[in-house]
Amino acid sequence: MFIDQAEILVQSGKGGDGMVHFHREKYVPRGGPDGGDGGRGGNVILEVLPTLNTLAAFRHTTRYSAEDGKGGGTNNKSGKSADDLFVLVPPGTVVYDAATGELIGDMTALDQQLQVCKGGRGGRGNPHFKSSINQIPRTAERGEPGEEKRLRLELKLIADIGIVGVPNAGKSTLLSVLTNARPKIAAYPFTTIEPNLGVAEVDADTTVVLADIPGLVEGAAQGVGLGHDFLRHIQRTRVLIHLLDGLSDDPLEDFDQSNTELGLFDPNLPKKPQIVALNKIDQPEVLERWPKIKKELKKRGIVSMAISALARTDTRALLLKAAAILAETPTLEEVEPPMPVYRPVEDPRAFTILRESDGGFRVKSVSIERAAEMTPWDQSGSVRRFQKLMERLGVDKALREAGAQEGDTVYIGEYELEYRE
Repeated sequence: MFIDQAEILVQSGKGGDGMVHFHREKYVPRGGPDGGDGGRGGNVILEVLPTLNTLAAFRHTTRYSAEDGKGGGTNNKSGKSADDLFVLVPPGTVVYDAATGELIGDMTALDQQLQVCKGGRGGRGNPHFKSSINQIPRTAERGEPGEEKRLRLELKLIADIGIVGVPNAGKSTLLSVLTNARPKIAAYPFTTIEPNLGVAEVDADTTVVLADIPGLVEGAAQGVGLGHDFLRHIQRTRVLIHLLDGLSDDPLEDFDQSNTELGLFDPNLPKKPQIVALNKIDQPEVLERWPKIKKELKKRGIVSMAISALARTDTRALLLKAAAILAETPTLEEVEPPMPVYRPVEDPRAFTILRESDGGFRVKSVSIERAAEMTPWDQSGSVRRFQKLMERLGVDKALREAGAQEGDTVYIGEYELEYRE
């Protein structure tokens, strides 16, 4: 089954905890601190696999979690870092943050990788907290928590030539004639309910990829018919074969309607190089009306020709003409260079204080919440270190100004602390 949209939850690994330990050796009564650092948590990385052409794998598996780093050991031994988790996606996958709608990346290149969640760094062992006034530090860090994101994946097929037109124009038949693709074909509209890809051989050294896009009807850009679910697949093509149904009541009106829908969805689509092919020329009534249609299209400066996909009349000539135009058309990278994504740099010192319904106070800050996650609350030295951080960032002063009094509850992330002067 062809699936071109999916939503997944990805989570990188937590860093391993640092260790509190002191060197023990015979005849060395006062061994110094030697607790090792924790290992890094695994990153989550999306990677393009060229042989994939659908997002169907994400129908059944929607959560991907990397491994956590290992904790530090004795004798300054660092914990093992976790392996990165690679999630394979087809070429043409566009990645968005599902919560904000922000574009994260566009996966088009062979073997392209995109890190979507960074693994947490390992916590530091107690040697890092040794000082001239603290020779026996009983303080270490817990590993940094991993990141979690909900991603929306959209697949835009990558094809050289797209075959477009109204329903029942003969697009699937033409694809089957030009390539080895075997799409469903029948004499009623919307036989094609999903895009089909095929590879056509132009000559011994040249092949092109063609895509048969489901038929366009009036209102398609707003989701009527099969709607914009499939219009996005045309965005990746460089040349369009616009197939007209020769037996339609008004093929030229169909042509204008299809171009209008393309333009409503994306103003750049009607600007793509097009060849207009009037299909079913093997029928006498189509042959009779062809000169008038050809003359009108020529007035508009549009390249056109007549074919019969069923009888295979001039289908090879159509392919060669499309391939010739394709050879003169810039690649997508030259036409549409990747748009950089600018993300505001978050101030690690910024925080807000909110009043909870139970009378407590909640400190909202990504960096402070992470610091709380990395604090071993059963170690008095680590607790004092966190208190100093709160004073240094001005959180302690801000809580007093907000009305916090001795014994009030202060919430930081998942932790409940008691406010003390």
